[in-house]
Amino acid sequence: MSKEEQLLEKRLIELSKIAYHRNIFTYTDFLNLNERNILHNLPKDELYSQYVTFGGYELAERQMAAFLPDALSFREENISDFNFPYSIVSIKPLQTKFSEQLTHRDYLGAVLNLGIERSKIGDILVKDDETIVFVHQTMASFLCDELTRIKHTSVYAEVSNTKEVDFALRFEEITGTVASVRLDSLLSLAFSSSRSKLSGLIEGAKVFVNGRLMTTNSYKIKEGDVISVRGMGKFKFNGAKYRTKKNREFVSIYKYI
Repeated sequence: MSKEEQLLEKRLIELSKIAYHRNIFTYTDFLNLNERNILHNLPKDELYSQYVTFGGYELAERQMAAFLPDALSFREENISDFNFPYSIVSIKPLQTKFSEQLTHRDYLGAVLNLGIERSKIGDILVKDDETIVFVHQTMASFLCDELTRIKHTSVYAEVSNTKEVDFALRFEEITGTVASVRLDSLLSLAFSSSRSKLSGLIEGAKVFVNGRLMTTNSYKIKEGDVISVRGMGKFKFNGAKYRTKKNREFVSIYKYI
C-alpha cells in the first residue's frame, strides 16, 4: 500500500470510531473505485460501526461512505435518510445557440481549475440540455459563484433544491453464450475481445465488481453485479437465461454508454 492508501485506511477507521462513540453519522468525501475497494476490504474487527455508500444516484462510480451510529441498522429503502453531505449542481450554457459540444473531461477540468479538490467532486453526468455535478455541500455555493466559463462557452451553475436526480443511464443489451459466468468470460463478451487479451486488465488492477477490486479471472459473477473497468466502461450482469445444447450459458448484460 502507498502512504496515501495507508492514511486513508486510518481515516476510515477513525470515522467509524467517532460514529460509534459519539453516536453520530460521520462521512467521507467522494471515494473513487480504488478507495471504495480499500473500505470494503478493511477487516471487520477494525471497524467500530456499519457503513453504507452512495453517490447520489444508482450505479454512481464515485461514492461517499456514511458510518452509522451503533443503534441504527441499515435498511436499503432508507438510503435518503442518511443525509449524505452532497449537493447537486446543474450547469447550463448561457446561450445554447453558441455553446460548444463539451465533454466530461471539459467539465471536470473547469471545476478542478477553480481549486476544488477531486475528492469533493462526485460523478459528472453530461446530458443533452444540462450537466449535473455531484459536489460536497461545502463547495456547492463556491462552484456556482466561480464557474462562469468552460472552454469558450459561457455557463451558469445553480444548486438544485432536491437531492434526487432524474437520470437514467443509457445502455445497450448484449447477449451471447459463455462457457460459464466467470469474470473473464463476461469481460470478453462485453468488450468483444479474447479472454487472454483482457486478462491483463485484471492483473493491472483495473477491474472492479460492485466497487471491489478483482484479482482473479475465475471470479463467479452474480445477477445484478456491476463490473467497472477503468478506461473502458462498466456493465451490469443481467443473468443467465438458459443453458444451450452445447452446455453453454446464454447470458444478458447491460453495457452502459
